[in-house]
Amino acid sequence: MSTLKHCSTKSMLFCDYYKQWITVYKEGAIRPVTMSKYNMAHKWLVKLIPKLPLCELDRISYQKLLNDYANEHERQTTMDFHHHLKCAILDAVDEGFISRDPTRKAVIKGKHPRIKKPKYLNQYELHKLLDDLKLSANINMDWLILLIAKTGMRFSEALALTPNDFNLSHQMLSVSKTWDYKGNSGFLPTKNKSSVRKISLDWQTVIQFAELLKNIPEDKPVFVNDKIYNSTANDILARHCKNADVPIISIHGLRHTHASLLLFAGVSIASVARRLGHSNITTTQKTYLHIIQELESKDIDIIMRSLSNLNS
Repeated sequence: MSTLKHCSTKSMLFCDYYKQWITVYKEGAIRPVTMSKYNMAHKWLVKLIPKLPLCELDRISYQKLLNDYANEHERQTTMDFHHHLKCAILDAVDEGFISRDPTRKAVIKGKHPRIKKPKYLNQYELHKLLDDLKLSANINMDWLILLIAKTGMRFSEALALTPNDFNLSHQMLSVSKTWDYKGNSGFLPTKNKSSVRKISLDWQTVIQFAELLKNIPEDKPVFVNDKIYNSTANDILARHCKNADVPIISIHGLRHTHASLLLFAGVSIASVARRLGHSNITTTQKTYLHIIQELESKDIDIIMRSLSNLNS
C-alpha cells in the first residue's frame, strides 16, 4: 500500500498532490529553510496551475508551467523550481497516477540575470574595510564581521558560537551548530555533516577573543543577545564599505572574500572546501570557477616559462 493516499478519481489536483507529497516525505526530514523552499514551490503551483488534475500533467503542460514560472524568475531559480517538483512527479509516475514522466527533456528558461553586486573584496579592499571597524572592548557586530572575514563561516554558524567553541590554547574554533535567526531563534544543526568542522585561527584573533570571552557564560551565544537579522548585519557592513570606499558586499560576501583570498594565496581547493564546510570539492569549484580559471591562466604562464628554460 502506498504511503500516499491512492487517487481514487481522476480529479486530484497536481498542486494538492504536491502538498500532500511534501507533507509526507519532507516535513520533519529536512531543515526548515529547505522545507520553506518546497512550500514556496507549492504556492507557485497554486498560482500558476490551480485547476490542473494530476493525471493530465504531461510534457506540454509541465513545460508550459516552467515557462510561466521562468517569465518571472532567472534561469537558476527556474532550475531549482524544476528540481523541487521533479521528485514528487517521478513518485506519481511510479504510483501510476501519471502514465509517463512529464519532466523528460524539460527545457529550462528564465529572465536574464540581474547585474549582480560584487561578491567579494580583494586583499587591499578587505584591509581598508577592516580598518574601519569599531572593535570595542565589548562584543558588537563589528567583531562578528571581523571573525567571518577571518574564518569564512556562514552567518548562522557565527551566530551560534559560544565560548565553549573557542579552543584558544590550540588556536582552533569548532563549528557544530547554527543559529535559527530566520525563525524562533535557538540552536539548529549545521547545513550538512561536512559543515561540522574545526577552523584554525591566527594568533592575533586568539588574543583579541581571549579578552572578549572572559565574562560570557560558556554555553551562551557570543553574538546574540536579542532577535538578530541578517539585514541588520548587512546594513552595518554596507556602512563600513562606504566609509572605506570599497565595493558594498553582503555578510555572505565576506565568506566569498575569505575563500577567494585563500585561493589566490595558493591554498588548495581541497583545503578551502574543508575550511568552508562544503560537502564536496565540486561545490567549491563551481562557486569559485572564475578564480580557478584565473589561477590556471597564471599557471600556464609559469609552465611555459619553466619549459622555455629547458635545454633541448
